[in-house]
Amino acid sequence: MTIAPSSANSVSELERLKVLHNGEKQQLTFSDAEFERRLTGLRAIMAAKELDAVILTSYHGIKYYSDFLYTTFGRNYALVVTADDSVTVTANIDAGMPWRTSYGENIVYTDWRRDNFYFGLQEALRQRGVSARRLGVEDDALPLMTRQRIQAAFEGAELLDVSQDAMRQRMIKSAEEIEVIKHGARIGDLGGEAIKAAIREGISEYEVALIGTEAMVHEIARTFPHREVRDTWVWFQSGINTDGAHNWATTRKLQRGDILSLNCFPMTSGYYTALERTLFLGEPDQRSLELWNVNMEVHRRGLELIKPGAVCKDIAAELNEIYIGHGLLPNRTFGYGHSFGVLSHYYGREAGLELREDIDTVLEPGMVVSMEPMITVADGEPGAGGYREHDILVISEDGVENITKFGFGPENNIIQA
Repeated sequence: MTIAPSSANSVSELERLKVLHNGEKQQLTFSDAEFERRLTGLRAIMAAKELDAVILTSYHGIKYYSDFLYTTFGRNYALVVTADDSVTVTANIDAGMPWRTSYGENIVYTDWRRDNFYFGLQEALRQRGVSARRLGVEDDALPLMTRQRIQAAFEGAELLDVSQDAMRQRMIKSAEEIEVIKHGARIGDLGGEAIKAAIREGISEYEVALIGTEAMVHEIARTFPHREVRDTWVWFQSGINTDGAHNWATTRKLQRGDILSLNCFPMTSGYYTALERTLFLGEPDQRSLELWNVNMEVHRRGLELIKPGAVCKDIAAELNEIYIGHGLLPNRTFGYGHSFGVLSHYYGREAGLELREDIDTVLEPGMVVSMEPMITVADGEPGAGGYREHDILVISEDGVENITKFGFGPENNIIQA
């Protein structure tokens, strides 16, 4: 392990790069064979595009191919993949943790010069005997300034986007990935039950959210004791705060008659899952019940439509017709579902697998998608609030498995006040 020179009298004498094999490699989320499978897929993309190497800089790209999920705080991180090797380039502030928790090698860059990250990229290729003529980058998540500096570091090299090809690779889950996702769905259900048990008049949204988060975090720690515990959260909304799907919990206190929205997001080693349900505190009025049942009709039909061979845009079109029949199409707020995997509210998106009118992707075995219809009725109108449900479905050769078990609809989610 190299940490620092034996002595130094000024910052200029400190190393620009380090090798920090501090401790031992830790158990990763997936097997070595799984990471080799992923890297083999990326190298096939490299070969097709005639790339000498790929420099991945996104949270999701680095996590998917190495298992390391960085914390940026304004610093850059990368995974450099060549035909034969992979190496993370990480900041000195993280010390040996990136090496311990990632598949492959690691280079640590220090803060002592502003361009040390880009020097680390150069060194990663130099050490591997790679002359950069054509380099892959992720243009979907690469700031322009960073791209320009990578270009300057490899003068004369051509930078080509690999983000869309890598996204398509991530859309098909392996058996190991599906196992992690199933655990996530199970843990989301546990969070939902904890939240449901905590709902009462006078409790605030954020207090309910904390109860659900704590329940999920404890179960994540029990299920994945060898991985870091991070990023799990809950959006619990009431009344007018249910109008948007991504509204954070507030200090608003629950009142009798409130429409409620339960949203649990357990993060299992960078893998996102979700449970979302509409509830009421006390009996809903007639219009609210009508709206809720319409959304249930869409949700149930959507669950039936998800199957191998179905086309994303066709699913959306058929579900639109149900809303049109009830005069509620303008009340829709987003697409009907999306892919799962390495993503969260601040990184990742497999935009090629969304149940939207402009997506012609065909569903196939190995894909994991949600069904999550939502409508919003404005404040002051009968039945005001946001209505949404969310189930996760795993598509296989044999059909479809709904891995969300938390009940939905008025028969399950009216909480007596």
